[in-house]
Amino acid sequence: MTLRQLRQIASDLGVTLYSRKSKDELVAEISSRKDEPADNLSQAAPSAEVPLDEPPPLKSIEASMPPAPRPTAETSVVFLPRDPQWAYVFWDISEDDRAAAFAAGANQLCLRVADVTGLSGGSAHPHTLQEVVVDSHATEWYLPVPLSDRDYRVELGYRKGSGGGWISLAFSSVARVPALHPSDQILDQFVPFTLESSAPVAVATPAAPPAPPADTGLHERLYQTATSQWRRISRGSEAFHELDTSGLDSSDLNASGLGIWASGRSDSGIGGVAPRQRSFWLVADAELIVYGATDPSAKLSIGGEDVPLSADGTFRVQVPFRDGRQIYPIEAVAADGVQKRSITLEFSRTTPEDNSNPADQAVAEWF
Repeated sequence: MTLRQLRQIASDLGVTLYSRKSKDELVAEISSRKDEPADNLSQAAPSAEVPLDEPPPLKSIEASMPPAPRPTAETSVVFLPRDPQWAYVFWDISEDDRAAAFAAGANQLCLRVADVTGLSGGSAHPHTLQEVVVDSHATEWYLPVPLSDRDYRVELGYRKGSGGGWISLAFSSVARVPALHPSDQILDQFVPFTLESSAPVAVATPAAPPAPPADTGLHERLYQTATSQWRRISRGSEAFHELDTSGLDSSDLNASGLGIWASGRSDSGIGGVAPRQRSFWLVADAELIVYGATDPSAKLSIGGEDVPLSADGTFRVQVPFRDGRQIYPIEAVAADGVQKRSITLEFSRTTPEDNSNPADQAVAEWF
């Protein structure tokens, strides 16, 4: 019963201050008055007329009421990066869209993650679409991020059954996944403060960033130290690099390492086919970045080589990443020489095939 109905019954039974009582208090008062004898009721309220019909129980009234209407769901999907490696996606599908999708042959509910870094107009980079099958009754999912420091958009839809095809339902907004490595940009500028004098401290105008130091060969020395124990003969980029630095004459070899007579043709192109001559080239390589931070006053070394620290104690070294095994023992020693911290990083690279050459070494070939 409503509060108004209960107040009406309480007024008929002579309950005092019924307008100030809560619903539970009115139910308790009415129940206690119903249990009293009739003469007490007449004495308490001589002018009140007690209804002859017993009011229906509250539970039966609530059971007869229809359920409260629920708001109609709208189809939508939200993409929220959690960290550089995982993202949280939640969605909602309206009953009309779900019924229309099943009528069109929907089979599996899927999420499509697209890399849209630097693009506009809803387009995505080719070969960067990742499709994840999710439970048909699920409304949320955790997705592994393919690559950090990129912009992504998620599409919600159904994969059709035997005939194949795709039924798109909704797109999320574009969200940026944070980078996994520390940022190289330092935007905070702190005002110097002192308690020794009452005069305000002048804030110096930030000077232009210093020019990058000249290459002292530290990166190459670090690489040579890391790979000196694990040098091996290979036909990858490391072997070609050593061939170049050894001063050997490789003019009789083409880019694949074979002689100019290996194809059965001479320089004149005579071989029973129409002679064609063209130069071609390709360059591809990889580098390794070792970065970190320690106390700004500490002394840092990598493989026995001293590495300079920035003002905030961070360091970043970019070294060659050629074929073979590389070990980088990193050690930080406190200014007083008492405390030490160390870590050893090991990397390995192989190049199964290398048929490349720079543009300045491209020669005209008959083919």
